[in-house]
Formats: sequence, C-alpha cells, structure tokens
Amino acid sequence: MTINRRSVLAGTAALTAGAGLALSGRPASAAETLTGVTYLPPSYADLAYGSQGFVDYVNDNHADAVAIDFYDSARLLSADEQLPALRSGTIDFMFHTTSYITRSLPILGITGLPGVVGPLYENPERIAIGSPLFELVNSELNKQGLTCLSFGGGIMEPEYIWSAGDPGIRSLDDIDGKKIRVVSFEATKAIEDFGGAAVRIPSSELYLALQRGTVDAAVANISTINGRSIQEQVRQVLQIPVTAYAIGIFVQTDRFEAMPEEIRSAMLDGAQWFDEHSAKQANVEYYENQYWPKFREGGLDVVDPDQDALDRFAEVSANVRTAWTKEVGEEIGQQAIALAMGETA
Repeated sequence: MTINRRSVLAGTAALTAGAGLALSGRPASAAETLTGVTYLPPSYADLAYGSQGFVDYVNDNHADAVAIDFYDSARLLSADEQLPALRSGTIDFMFHTTSYITRSLPILGITGLPGVVGPLYENPERIAIGSPLFELVNSELNKQGLTCLSFGGGIMEPEYIWSAGDPGIRSLDDIDGKKIRVVSFEATKAIEDFGGAAVRIPSSELYLALQRGTVDAAVANISTINGRSIQEQVRQVLQIPVTAYAIGIFVQTDRFEAMPEEIRSAMLDGAQWFDEHSAKQANVEYYENQYWPKFREGGLDVVDPDQDALDRFAEVSANVRTAWTKEVGEEIGQQAIALAMGETA
C-alpha cells in the first residue's frame, strides 16, 4: 500500500478500535515495514543526527527482520499531527521533542522544568535507558498507552535567553518589562515570574521578530539560533537554563508489544544506539565544538551567571515546579524531580 499524507490523516481520524483490528490482522513477515516520522528537517543536522542514525542503524543491522520507512521534515505529518497518528495506529513510531507535547503528556515536563534542567543536563545518565527516572516516566506514559524507547541518552543543552539591543538582557533583573519569545509552558511561567512578557512566535518568524523589535529576546536552544541564523540579530546570551527538551522515540505500547519478537528486538537495539549517541553528539560535537566557538568568534557576548543568580532563578521559578507536580500528581512529581536532581526518590 502506498503511504501518503492523505491516507495517513484519514487513518488518524479513524476510531482506535479500527486501528486495533488492523493490528490484529497484521502478518508477520521476514522484513516487515514500519513507518516512522519526525517534523524536524535534515538541515537541523544536530537534531537529525540521532533520528536518521537510528533509522540507518536498524535498516543496516536488522534488514532480515524489519525495514523502516521514514519521513522527516513533516512530509507525512506535521508536529501537531504526529501524536494523534501514533495513538490511532496509522504510524508505528515517532520522534518528537518533549517540550512540544507536554500539554498532552504532562510527565514529559520533567525534561523542561526550571531549576531542574541544569542538573539533568549535566548528568544525562539520570534519564538514560533503564534509569529510575526513565522507568518512572514510562510508567506514567504507559497509563496513556504510550512508551518511550529512548530519550536520546539525555536532554539537549538548555534554552538560554538570547537578546538584541545594547545592553540587552544581561541579568535576571533585565527581564522585567521585556518582550521575550518562548515556546514551552515552563518557559512562559518562568519569564512571567521575572516580569517579562512571554510571546509565542514560531522559530520560522523569530529572525524578523527580533529584527523589527517585535520581541526583545528569545528563550531558545542553540540549535534554533544556528538553524535560523538568529546570531545575526542578537548581541548577547544570558546562560540561565530556563527550560530544555529531549527528543524521544515514542511507540504505542500495545501495538509495539504485539509486534514479532525480532522486530521489537531490532527497535530496542536501535533505541540503545540512539541512547548512546543522539544527545551526546548534539551537545558535544555540534554545540560545544562547533556552534559556540563560531558564535563567540562572531562577536556574541556570552554572559555566564554566577551561582547567586542561578539559585535565585531556581527559587523564583519554584511555582512552575509546584504547578507541574500538581498536574502529574504530588507523589509522582516529587519523585521525578528528586531523581532528576540526583536525590533518593
């Protein structure tokens, strides 16, 4: 059957029961094809490294069991359409940034909580496959019929505050009264707590928004800055870890568990590769070794906050963490935060 956007969207709109019937009649074959998606384009080489690497690894090492039909750049499904399609069974797996789907899957907010993302970024093993935090997050995802095979072995480098103008935002006090582009709920709350006005602007419009003064600054990961050439419009970056995200491989739990053993083994083997390479490659080989040196050489003023500023940010943004724990459940939320911070849950 030919896979195209129209047929996938039609399947997504179908009842879940229909998806279940399709699964039960699915024949096991020597090389069954699985369909996977991501909305991220290959031009984001740092982020695409892990997803394309996973696909290549499975196709190269498990060709006798499975073949992956992979669609990047939202060619098959947009970012908003991926999760419904996964739940309906019209795709087999998806790569997604956790920050994009925390409203639907609140437990994923642990990867973006202010005051937590700094220590979690510095200790990626805390969310690696098999870690207590990884298992806790999956236990909550399972309640919604989903499983994450890997979060890439860690979260991506946190999102900092990149500002235009002179002097721009060089301290937490400078946030007050500024219009700042954000994406996630966690970042919105954190910026508002310091008197800033949070503005939702897609990355595709950020360059012009900064150029025209629509916003004074942006909370963003360095991947967005590089991918959209935002370094041409900002003069400084305050390295306060406002929020962050991970890239996960998500499957529908029942559908995945019903797959033949050799296919599940192939996917899990690929997930192990993804866990060992994805976040590490982006954070070290791309960000640390390529992007930051290039930006500094281009004249970007990198403002490194002192410990007092970091402690103040964590203290003021405590209400963001409180709101999140109430949403996911007090016990689960506190346990997840403790594990992310390296404490005994």
